[in-house]
Amino acid sequence: MEILDKFKEICTIPHCSFDALQLRDYLVDFAKKSGFSVRIDEFDNIYAIKGEPKICLQSHYDMVCVGDAPNIELIDDGKILRAKNSSLGADNGIGVAIMIDMMEKFENLEVLFSANEEVGLIGANGFNGRIISGRLLNLDSEHEDGVFIGCAAGELIHARIKASKVPANNRLYELSVLNLPGGHSGLEIIKDIPNSIKILAEFIAKNNGKIVDINGGERSNSIPANAKGIVICDEIIHSDDRVVVRELGVGEEILEFGDNILALINSFSQGVRSYDENLKIVRDSINLSRIKSNDGVIELEFFARSMSEDGLERLKFETASLAKLAGFEVSFFERSGAWTPKIGEFANVVLKFMQENNPKVKFQAVHAGLECGVFVAKQNGLEAASIGPNIYSPHSINEHLEIDSLEKIAKVVEKIVAYYQKIM
Repeated sequence: MEILDKFKEICTIPHCSFDALQLRDYLVDFAKKSGFSVRIDEFDNIYAIKGEPKICLQSHYDMVCVGDAPNIELIDDGKILRAKNSSLGADNGIGVAIMIDMMEKFENLEVLFSANEEVGLIGANGFNGRIISGRLLNLDSEHEDGVFIGCAAGELIHARIKASKVPANNRLYELSVLNLPGGHSGLEIIKDIPNSIKILAEFIAKNNGKIVDINGGERSNSIPANAKGIVICDEIIHSDDRVVVRELGVGEEILEFGDNILALINSFSQGVRSYDENLKIVRDSINLSRIKSNDGVIELEFFARSMSEDGLERLKFETASLAKLAGFEVSFFERSGAWTPKIGEFANVVLKFMQENNPKVKFQAVHAGLECGVFVAKQNGLEAASIGPNIYSPHSINEHLEIDSLEKIAKVVEKIVAYYQKIM
């Protein structure tokens, strides 16, 4: 399949968030050779246009790098495509591959490859251009049964406390929680995937440990799969089925306010906070993403998501109140607004073509951020919808793509773009 081959080529080009310039240059060169006029903005978004387009295709070209990524070793069994010990980058490299295939086939097309989506929708928020076709088809969804016309608001909550070392003397241990499943903190939050930081903090507290050092988590929008701590403990402690213990000898210092740090983590409620039974979707959720110890400062990151602005503000208030009670300073970053579902002419066209091969397809909203929501908020009158093939466990080493699903979605995209070639 041509599109799958294109994706496999993309996998050979490093494109982690904040380090995707090689793929940027590849896409720019491809667009120019395909006859498109190309503009790169200060945020590394790639906007390209050819002919008199009536539709714009959009994907982000960065990926969440987990495990061995960006060194991606593909495993293709004919039905499922995955990577060995790394994230695959199908989120959103598959969308990129579909777009470049369409760029080869059609004379009237507008495309936008956006940058650094996985680290706060930076490219989308910074984009100051205009989608001249007035119709945006985003290819960053991960379920073939949906035409997505709404998404959650999200914001990063940062908690920080200064904690110098104070004297202590007792047994010193290294504690490790490793290789948990991980996953997308929006799409997979409903699965109650174990959080390595929560597991580590619980183990330390239950064994009366005192923190010397602690670090965990991979990305702000991922459920943490790994965490490590160094602790001093009065008692002899042993590994269990989740925590690996290694004795290091004798320690002489612990972190000031270590008990406050543990209290905050252990009293924080990870996961789904409320569920919309009518829409069959998570309404509010929050993920403890990362903890970092560096030069006497402990930093925690939480990522809050809600299908409403009010819900997001409530999550922020509750989490900030808890963190401040433990002595932390709190700040907020990387806000993305909620995209309220609206069914228009374009959404109905997308639904029609999707339902031709899959009658189960329906309009849906997603408990995650989508860039098209940002673009709709920026440009009055812009119509948008999002589709994509079945991609499982993104943002983790278990990420995998259903190849038959990719074939279905690629055919739909081609039909939609062909339909809008006829509208002048």
